[in-house]
Amino acid sequence: MATNEKKEEKGDSVKVFLLATDSAKKMISLPGELLPEENAQIRSKAQGYIRKLNVDIGTKVTKGQILALIDAPEIQSHLQELNAKMKAAQSRYLSSKDYFDRLYTASKADGVIAPSELEKAKDQLMADSSEYNAALFAASSYQQVGNYLAVVAPYGGIITRRNIVVGSFVGDPNEKPLFELENNSIIRLQVAVPEIYTSAVLLNNTGELTTRALPDKKFQANLVRKAGSINSDTRSEVWEFEVPNLTGELKAGSYADVRLQFIRARPSFAVPASAIASTLERKFVIIIADYTTKWVDVRTGFNMGDRQEIFGDLHEGDTLVLKGNEELKQGIKVIPKF
Repeated sequence: MATNEKKEEKGDSVKVFLLATDSAKKMISLPGELLPEENAQIRSKAQGYIRKLNVDIGTKVTKGQILALIDAPEIQSHLQELNAKMKAAQSRYLSSKDYFDRLYTASKADGVIAPSELEKAKDQLMADSSEYNAALFAASSYQQVGNYLAVVAPYGGIITRRNIVVGSFVGDPNEKPLFELENNSIIRLQVAVPEIYTSAVLLNNTGELTTRALPDKKFQANLVRKAGSINSDTRSEVWEFEVPNLTGELKAGSYADVRLQFIRARPSFAVPASAIASTLERKFVIIIADYTTKWVDVRTGFNMGDRQEIFGDLHEGDTLVLKGNEELKQGIKVIPKF
């Protein structure tokens, strides 16, 4: 009878382990989207008809290269008219300046030129000067419109779309762009990283990607920027990587499978998944102190398969039950078995 009372006082034995800190690591695979480094829709700034096409889809171009020429006779006619008006204003200005200079020289002798006559010549010179400057500005401004008749590449890249043919009318604001130009020497990779990993450290600040077109080849992507905000719809943050693409193997618009390895910046607790017990109201582990059970609420972090990262009111060296469950109530006596 005494033996049974002693066993009842000590309680049943349970398997336990000592809690220790560890560096939590997690390798995940996420979908990503490949984007060009630069992408421009090239439109016409002047109305006219396409006279000549120098490029087509797939053409590699350099910065400043002429892509197409626009024929607009009315622009050339108006430009010639403005140039003629500018030359006429220049002639009047030079004539007025010459007349004023001669009067000014003669006025140095007393009584030769009346002051009113000199003042009148000066006013005429100022008026002709203003008219000449206005005509010069108008001609120069319209010359810029004339320069728009040559459609040039804003940067080096490859033509990915052409929406015109020779004879097409261009210059309507509502029309499709003449060309689409992409610079793919560097590919931007965008990945939506789940919220749980956004504060973790990405190992070496790099990821590894493969594409459907090149499933046997791996590319290294370098993390360059983060969105800095969690998308409320997807509960994720957009991270952007850069991938060198000098050979042109990667194509913008493709989808990629990206492998990322995350680590915690500081050591944390990782326990066997069986140690975590769950109910509808809480998630907890069971600590044994002085042979007595105690439930401690925890929050989970990285899921590492058979091990789970946890956070809570825990300390290194705590004795935890290996297989936690709600049937092992709080405050009962047990015998820890390591």
